[in-house]
Order: sequence, then C-alpha cells, then structure tokens
Amino acid sequence: MKKKIIIAGFLFAAFGFTNMNAQINLGDKAIGALQKGVASFTLSNADAAALSKEAVRKLDSTNEVAGPNDGYTLRLNRVFGKHTAGEGFTLNYKVYKLKEVNAFATADGSVRVYSGLMDIMDDNELLAVIGHEIGHVANNDSRDAMRAAYQKEALIDGASSQSAKISAVTDSQLGKIGSALIDSKHSRKQETEADLYSYNFLKKNGYNVNAEESAFRILAKMSEGAEASFIDQMMSSHPDSKKRADDAKARAEKDGVYKPYVQQKIDNTVPKAATVKKTTTTKKTTTKKK
Repeated sequence: MKKKIIIAGFLFAAFGFTNMNAQINLGDKAIGALQKGVASFTLSNADAAALSKEAVRKLDSTNEVAGPNDGYTLRLNRVFGKHTAGEGFTLNYKVYKLKEVNAFATADGSVRVYSGLMDIMDDNELLAVIGHEIGHVANNDSRDAMRAAYQKEALIDGASSQSAKISAVTDSQLGKIGSALIDSKHSRKQETEADLYSYNFLKKNGYNVNAEESAFRILAKMSEGAEASFIDQMMSSHPDSKKRADDAKARAEKDGVYKPYVQQKIDNTVPKAATVKKTTTTKKTTTKKK
C-alpha cells in the first residue's frame, strides 16, 4: 500500500484538532479587534506563537509521538539536535509515528516530522526538508498562516459575540482555527523563499547542498504514482517539485558545487549497544623443579 503524501509548509500544514481545552489571552488590543471583527487586524509574533504552542500541544496529545529512546527520535536528535535556535526563535523537535510523508513547523518553533518522511529520506535530505520548514518560521510564513486562520475563524465568532468583553480565545474558536490551518497554503513566493533558506542553511552549516535537489526529485517521482491527482490538487498554489528540484540544481551549479546526489543509507533503528567483551583470567600455574 503506497504512502499517502500530505503537502504542508514543505508539504502540507497538519493541524487537525478540535475541542481545545486551553484558552489563550491575547491582551486588550487583540480582544478589541476580535470584538469588532477588524479585517486588518495583525496578529503579532507573540500572539501567533501562543496560539501555535497550544495547537501543537493538543496535536502532540492526539498523535503517537516517538519516545526519547525510539530510533526515529534518536536519529532526528542526531541530525538536528544542534540546530535549536535561529534569529528570534527557538526550535523544538518531535517525530509523529505516522506513515504519511510530511513535516511542518509552526510560529512557536515547533517542528514535527512524520516517520513516513524519515523512512524515504536520508540525513542530508531530511536536513534540506526541515531546513525548508525552519525557513517558513524564520520568514514569518507560519505566523501569517496563523493570522489568516485567526481572522477567518476567530473574528467571525468575535463579531457575533453578545459578550461585553471577550477575555480569551475559546475552545471552539481554537478548533475552528485548527480546521482553517488544515486548508491553509503558503504562496509560491513563500515556498520559493523557504527553498532558498534551506539551501543557504545547508551551505552555511557545511552540509551537502545537492541533497535539496534530491529531496524534491523524490517527491516529484512519488507524485507520478497513484497519488498524483491528490498532489496536483494540493500543490495548485505551489511550485511543482520538479521545478523546485531544477532550481536547487541551478543554485548548486552557480556555486560551482553541483554533483548528482547519491542517497545514503537510511536507518531509523536504535543503535546497538556496544557489546562488552568479558575477559576471563586464568591462573598461571608453575611447577617447581625438584
């Protein structure tokens, strides 16, 4: 059975949650806009991060998260463990034990990688994919996606509210925001800029920049299969994977470092503990000459 491909940030923003229990206080400015339904309301970075943090917390609780000693977690930590901070944001990583080929990042710096993606991409290709997702956070695309969902859903409730003062974003509003985020898409410009961020991330940290092209070639090849119509629909507002692969190749050629990438071994298992050799001591007996 072929893996289902979900297009989000890099592929598709996965925020399926409803019935949120937490309430987020966004302050008087946000509340005022919520009540009035001001279409021009701008969600601040802090507001978007607060909403995203609660969304991801709920999402973590409704999906199977790989434990700290799971092979997927150990591999992700090994590959990305040292990349936990950027300019103005802090990152945290977890693996969802799901077969979908997916990864996403949110405005609070949460990065979630599906095991299905880790099953088909090696370390360098993962660096390219997650580097792209970090690009969406660094470029404030994740904040903009949250803002669009917030305006679409929360403002509707706020404008129709009979309450004299709304002190928090309600569970119902958060649920609707989550549903809106499921349908959100980054623009072609945002995707292209995140691709460039990924390339520069690889280059800056001394990784193989040719892995970015390889990652897109994998997705392009998968899109030729049974899920092609699904992918075409989801990618309608995004550059296609083949073009993005060609663009990555052109960047490497311009830098004079292009070389066809050969995928490395993919291993998501727990490393075997070193076996301790037991040494046995034997008593040396000597015979005395009579």
